Amino acid sequence: MKINPIIPVWLMAVICVCFLLLKRKGRFNFIRQSVIVVLLFVINLRPMVESGEIPSVTQNVDVLFVVDNTISMLAEDYDGDGRRIDAVKEDCMYIANELPAANYSVITIGNEAVKAIPYTNDINMLEQVVYSLNGQSKMYARGTSLNSVIDVMAEDLDNERENYQIVFFISDGEMNSKENLASFDRLEEYIEDGAVLGYGTEAGGPMQVVSFPGDDTPPEYIYEDYYYKNKALSKIDEKNLNKIASDMGIEYIHMTKQSLINDKLSDIKSDVNELGYENGTKKGYKDIYYFFVIPLVLLLIFDFVYYRRKVRL
Repeated sequence: MKINPIIPVWLMAVICVCFLLLKRKGRFNFIRQSVIVVLLFVINLRPMVESGEIPSVTQNVDVLFVVDNTISMLAEDYDGDGRRIDAVKEDCMYIANELPAANYSVITIGNEAVKAIPYTNDINMLEQVVYSLNGQSKMYARGTSLNSVIDVMAEDLDNERENYQIVFFISDGEMNSKENLASFDRLEEYIEDGAVLGYGTEAGGPMQVVSFPGDDTPPEYIYEDYYYKNKALSKIDEKNLNKIASDMGIEYIHMTKQSLINDKLSDIKSDVNELGYENGTKKGYKDIYYFFVIPLVLLLIFDFVYYRRKVRL
């Protein structure tokens, strides 16, 4: 079984808790309310079960997403006041949909670099990982160092798969850990194509963060000066991003809109199409959330009739 949430789990949890706080009078009414909330939560998870093997078409192409998931990626300066991390999620899935036959892996950068998923051609799994990225909490973050990802990338790229390897390095380039940016040039020999995608503006943007992992309270802005309420700003560091791109022998693209990646994707698709395709199978999944919709609808109908009659009385 796996899940494919319709809206982020943390957000649905907040909504459900709010519903439960509106406690109804009477034990039976509150129990019914609780069951409705639980059913809503489960339906949102969109549970899926295996349904056997299904045909698939793959290529000997590996696409590695290296995603900066630090607090600075929560800065609100993408296309106005949009969050950088939200644009990153959309762009990653756009790339994946343009290269549907490739294998995908994700490495995230936080206090340290972590391999989030091994290579897979399951786009749903990739989507779950990508959309779970929401930056670090204030309590957990210890400063940004892009250097921590080099060894993890080297281990991921230096393997025996012998596939055509593409890297998308995604960051704002900010380094606030008092370290100098290390060289990424030892990775160049493993990389066939890709790009460094930079997010953010020179003017910078403020960041709203939660205090600790799992914190249900609304995020708050980080301030340089809490007395005068001067918001801290995160600014893109294109010098670092250009150096990383140069070291790895790939292009740097400052992402201010999704279409800026199109030319690079066209070049990549032209190259990988020459590699051909392989027919195979992969695990298929089917939704079972509709089994929970039936009792939910029945409870809601009962609720409607119950309170309608109560109002009339």
